[in-house]
Amino acid sequence: MAVPVARTAKALRRAVGGWRGAGERVALVPTMGALHEGHLALVRQARRRAERVVVSIFVNPTQFGPAEDLSTYPRTFADDRRRLDGLADLIFAPAVEEMYPDGAATTVSLAGPAAAGLEDRFRPTHFPGVATVVAKLLIQAMPDIALFGEKDYQQLKVVTRMAADLHLPVRIVPGRTVREPDGLALSSRNRYLSAEERAKAPLLHRALQACARAIRSGTPLAQALTQARRTVISAGFDLDYLEARDAETLEPVASAGKMPLRLLVAARIGTTRLIDNVAV
Repeated sequence: MAVPVARTAKALRRAVGGWRGAGERVALVPTMGALHEGHLALVRQARRRAERVVVSIFVNPTQFGPAEDLSTYPRTFADDRRRLDGLADLIFAPAVEEMYPDGAATTVSLAGPAAAGLEDRFRPTHFPGVATVVAKLLIQAMPDIALFGEKDYQQLKVVTRMAADLHLPVRIVPGRTVREPDGLALSSRNRYLSAEERAKAPLLHRALQACARAIRSGTPLAQALTQARRTVISAGFDLDYLEARDAETLEPVASAGKMPLRLLVAARIGTTRLIDNVAV
């Protein structure tokens, strides 16, 4: 039997309210569809932590910039629904008009991890759009936990900070990045890579791994980062950033001290922009 679909917040709340009335824990996995194994790993993690699992599928227009790929973003709802069979209890798939009705004028204002000079520097409207739609989803679904993948590491930190600052009664749970055997992080945008680009794409992860090893072995931070950037650029990537940041606040760091670090990268190969990160 196919996973039931709720198209309105009212229908979603009715379902969740019944589960809560029965004393069941509810988990939410927000997605934009085009589901791959990385998404499904989050859903399976949600299933282990809660009796009921809601997966939202909504291509959120407010997180796309003017020159970004909203119109071409893959929409594969029938296949997504099939993939969720036996994993999710409900799919929330609202129309744009349901999430942003006429006259909608409220957004979430951000600082902290959302103003770290990483994704926000290149996509200045992205995180306000993400935070606004995630806040809506958390209020609509009323989950006990919500799961977000570590591949979008800055997004994870933005959402975690937002939920805490707004006192939303939900725990944000991270999910480990799922990778191809050659190390490429799974992403819905990987399908845009040509065969040649796909062969080069795993170099991003290898460059981060090599940089992390160098830092752990005592190489000065600036030197390790410079070598990693050269590696990425020499392979034919158009590099947006490759940075070492405080793993919690995403603030810049001058040296590898005692705080945990996160290496983050964004680069374009051909027309496809890839992001990745690793812990140090």
